[in-house]
Amino acid sequence: MTKQNRTIARQRIPATMRRAALAALPMLCGHVLAQADSAATTVAAAPVHIPVTAEGAAPPAAEVPSPLTANLTLTSQYVSRGFRQTWGKPAIQGGIDYAHPSGFSLGTWMSTVSDKFIEGGTVEWDLYGGYTGTVGELTYAGLIYYYLYPGARLQYAQTRYDYGEAVASLTWRWLNVKYWLTYTRDYFGYNSASLLTGDDRHSRGSGYLDINGTFDLGHGISLLLHYGQQRVRNFAAYSFRDMRVALSKSFAGGWTLTGAYTRGWGRSDVYDNYTTGALNSAGMASVSNPLKSTFLVSVTRSF
Repeated sequence: MTKQNRTIARQRIPATMRRAALAALPMLCGHVLAQADSAATTVAAAPVHIPVTAEGAAPPAAEVPSPLTANLTLTSQYVSRGFRQTWGKPAIQGGIDYAHPSGFSLGTWMSTVSDKFIEGGTVEWDLYGGYTGTVGELTYAGLIYYYLYPGARLQYAQTRYDYGEAVASLTWRWLNVKYWLTYTRDYFGYNSASLLTGDDRHSRGSGYLDINGTFDLGHGISLLLHYGQQRVRNFAAYSFRDMRVALSKSFAGGWTLTGAYTRGWGRSDVYDNYTTGALNSAGMASVSNPLKSTFLVSVTRSF
């Protein structure tokens, strides 16, 4: 496929809801980060008193939460930062997280993607780690993410999609605000060679403002309102905004059902006729606007 056949070569956005936070950090990683408890003090001379039940047996010890958690999701499509990364098709997703009582955490998450959105891509693989703490009702966190797309590459520009972001997050009650800053040379492969503009420019320093409100409606139902704004450094025409409204219902056994409406807006028209050159069922290059409004439904099982 020639350069002229490509209206645009790219886009990807790291997962908005999907990287949903550690419960201590709502909507960022998806599990609870326990805070360090004060060290217990033992007095050698003091006798130990163990309360007993009426039958004379000591009560069972409180169950200690496991530092390891996992999640598995089946969704009607994968939409992140407003972009339909599976081109409107279903996706399977899953992750594993480790949370240390000190507040440090590590995790990994994967999702299927479409080669119509990411050239040569079938999987997104995220690696992340960081620290979460609290001060009164304020939860703060800092994490590092790296996104891998095995086998994916913009062939005509010989550019990979892999990139990394540093994340700063603050949560107060129902409000969470995050800022994602690209620390690698390119944001999702955006550079002069891949976008066919400028002279040896790169997109390190691009940033995404991520604002989320989560409201408990009772009976296990929650409402998410999201607004995001991506600034692509050195390539302002490729900047965009997105929004999401989602309702989730939690069930016993770690099950969650979610329905969401999403929409994105490009700063210019560069995303209106997006293609990677992948062919559709008619043998023609698939062309669409991946930011157009859409609905999705997902089922998640947490372990």
